[in-house]
This record gives sequence, structure tokens and C-alpha cells, in this order.
Amino acid sequence: MKRRACVLILLLCASVAACCATEAASLWNDNTNWIADRRPSQVGDIVTVFVDEKTKTKDEGTTEASKTNDNNVDDGFGIFDFIRAFGFKSSSKMTGDGSTERTHSAKGQITCLVTDVLPNGNLVIEGTRDIATHEETLQLHVVGVIRPQDVDSYNKIRSDLVANAEIDIKGRGTISRLQKPGILTQILQAIF
Repeated sequence: MKRRACVLILLLCASVAACCATEAASLWNDNTNWIADRRPSQVGDIVTVFVDEKTKTKDEGTTEASKTNDNNVDDGFGIFDFIRAFGFKSSSKMTGDGSTERTHSAKGQITCLVTDVLPNGNLVIEGTRDIATHEETLQLHVVGVIRPQDVDSYNKIRSDLVANAEIDIKGRGTISRLQKPGILTQILQAIF
């Protein structure tokens, strides 16, 4: 009986010591600021860029050129009197018109990392996203500089607010290979 009482007291002491050693976990986090907006401010922070770019360019050109040559040689003299007078006249006129028009549109979103913080507080961001479908891979690459105050409360920014933006979209796969001219065509285009 004494033995059981000693074991019971030892177990009770061990459980009291274990309870004292563990602290109660609080649901309240003292590091959370419920009032302030958490905006990107340091290397490694994440920013989502909404890419919505549209470009439309139109080039027109008109060329008009004319040239006239009029050369004459008189009768020869001295030992060259057998040379008869001949004349040379030429004229050329060229006109040409040309125009090109291109329209591009790119939409999507990409999550970028802050790679550098500039001395004025602006952030350099960079991100790459690969999208693969049906043996075709599209790669979206964004690099640029943003102001932290342009980032909204959801940590997102529009691509038109990115300074020095480089938005690159490349395709690899079956469709890209078919649209690229063959090597013989490329050589002929380089020559002519």
C-alpha cells in the first residue's frame, strides 16, 4: 500500500512539473499590426503584377525621287576627228508608298520577387511564369521598378505602374516552330 501511495505521489509530482514547464499558447499574436498595411519593403517580398498591355502602331511612308542625266560629246578633233558626236540621256523616276500597322495585346498576372531596394525606397522586381499546354510553352517574364505606395492592400500592382518595365512573352513548341521560317527562307531573306 505504501508502495502504491509513493508511485501515485511521484506520478502526481511529475504531471504538475510537466504542466508548469509548458506554457499556454495564446491566440493573440503580439507581432500582428491590425491597423497598418503590410506593403513590400525588402528583398524577398512578393508582389503580384497584373499585366494588361495594349499597343497599336502605324507607320506610313511616301517616297518620290527623280534623276535626269544629259551628257554630250562633240566631234573629235585632230587625229580623233573620226569620232562622231554622240549623246547620252537618261532619266529615272521613282515613287513608292508603304505602310505597316501592328496591334498587340497581353493580359495575365505574375507574382514577382523584390530583388533590390533602391536608395529612394523604390523596389526592383522580377518574375517568370511558364505556362504549358498541348506541347506549347509560353513564358512570361517581367522586370521593373515599383513604388511601394503604388501596391494595393492585396499586394497587387498594375503593369502600367511599373517603371522601366520589360515584359517579355516567348513561346516554345510546335506552333512556334511552324511559324518560324525555315533556314533556306531566312538565308534568301538576308540576301534579297
